[in-house]
Amino acid sequence: MTPSAPKFTRRQAGGALASLAAGLLQPGMAFAAGGGRWGAPRPFSWDLLVERARRLAGRPYVAPRPSAHAVSDSDAFVRLAYGAADAVTGTVRLFPPRRGVAPLAVSIHVVDHGVARRLIDTHGLFGGGQTADPAGWRVLAPDARTDWMAFLGASYFRCSGTSNRYGLSARGISVDTGLPGPEEFPAFTDFWIEQPSDDHVITHALLDGPSLAGAYAIDTWRHEGVDVVQDVRCALFLRRDVQRLGIAPQTSMFLYDQTRADGMPHPHPIGDWRPQVHDSGGLAIRTGAGERIWRPLHNPAQARVNAFRADHPSGFGLMQRDRDFTNYEDDELFYELRPSLWVQPQGDWGTGSVMLYEMASVSETVDNIGAFWVADEPARAGQRRDVAYRLTWTSADPSTDANAHCCNLLIGPAGQADTPPDPSTRKYVFDFRGDVLAGLDDASGVQALTNLPASAVMGLRAHRLYGRKNSWRVVLDLRLTGLAQKEFRLFLRRGTQALSETVVVTLED
Repeated sequence: MTPSAPKFTRRQAGGALASLAAGLLQPGMAFAAGGGRWGAPRPFSWDLLVERARRLAGRPYVAPRPSAHAVSDSDAFVRLAYGAADAVTGTVRLFPPRRGVAPLAVSIHVVDHGVARRLIDTHGLFGGGQTADPAGWRVLAPDARTDWMAFLGASYFRCSGTSNRYGLSARGISVDTGLPGPEEFPAFTDFWIEQPSDDHVITHALLDGPSLAGAYAIDTWRHEGVDVVQDVRCALFLRRDVQRLGIAPQTSMFLYDQTRADGMPHPHPIGDWRPQVHDSGGLAIRTGAGERIWRPLHNPAQARVNAFRADHPSGFGLMQRDRDFTNYEDDELFYELRPSLWVQPQGDWGTGSVMLYEMASVSETVDNIGAFWVADEPARAGQRRDVAYRLTWTSADPSTDANAHCCNLLIGPAGQADTPPDPSTRKYVFDFRGDVLAGLDDASGVQALTNLPASAVMGLRAHRLYGRKNSWRVVLDLRLTGLAQKEFRLFLRRGTQALSETVVVTLED
């Protein structure tokens, strides 16, 4: 995953969600209204796109040349992308190429009743009446200024979600993310846009990269005031072996939260005044066996990858669970409104693992977190792989259910308050909340279980968190000296019944 993953414009984070009154693309309108703007009509279908991807993968990869008209600074990019200009249709506006972020031009087509025409004249489609190459596109909200879905750079795309704010991004595919060698960034080179409106867009895209080519169909519905849902299917054709093929990848930003392993208070070492800064707070996983896993995110000193066994997964995603403004105090970027992104596999994906990549960062403009699923079956040259899944961009938390979930984690030195901090110890405080905890008290036999060795556990207790509805707290005092394992797991249990998800904690070096 790249530290320069497109963030588009972080100050352009909003998007109104309501119905467009007029100006939408109707059958037959797109081509007649454009006149000489459009190329010759050509038949288009999913089968034709898949065949094009198959033939493309059978040829040697040719790297595209960056656009000669790419702008070099953010101000010029904003003027072209967000200045007064015509739309491709009533809802679609273009992004220009930008050096170092999204330098490649893409082909834009509009599909009407199985017939596609390519956009060949962009005059008037960029701010200031300027002409540029299209590098991506976005779907406008009813105010005709903000947007709620956007594609820009490599295979990145994102939606604003329930609260009309952008945050993390999805990717079409990831290739060798987190390995010692260079990561590969296949790109969407051609788009076919069908039925664009204020709440429904069908996107087809051709993917190309050194190791593979692919066909994508992304059917997007925006449910006003609720979620944005995308049904994704892709047919991938491998040119060569891929060591780590990441399916349904997503990328996000995590700078810091309320946890501090050294026990020192904020401000954060980088000098920021805000209590927390992150687009996502943790990785949630539901395995096919029914296990619920929660892994809080970190900004590590060095890049690292963690793998979580997830055979036949039912869901995973990067979640923004903390929705309290006072825990961020940012009244410009509103991190508490950033969407979570939940992946639901369609069909049986087989055996494999969800992988989490974390990269060191000192800037909130850098996407330093990645998550994706990797199959056990090796990805070999000549293979075709078909994958389908649903993406839900939401302010809710699809990873939670009747069982309790971890809603807070605090870290500090272990031991008594009246003794000097001991750097060889650490205290972890977990707060759990869920309907399954209703009516339970300290005499109900609720226990906290962990896979830590008994010799490392100085103290472990679970108790009802008074004043908080359906909430329990677990306090773990841990001795680090001689502890070999790099992470541990903890969950709540009553008798033989698991009451909570399993929290996976990585021990910072």
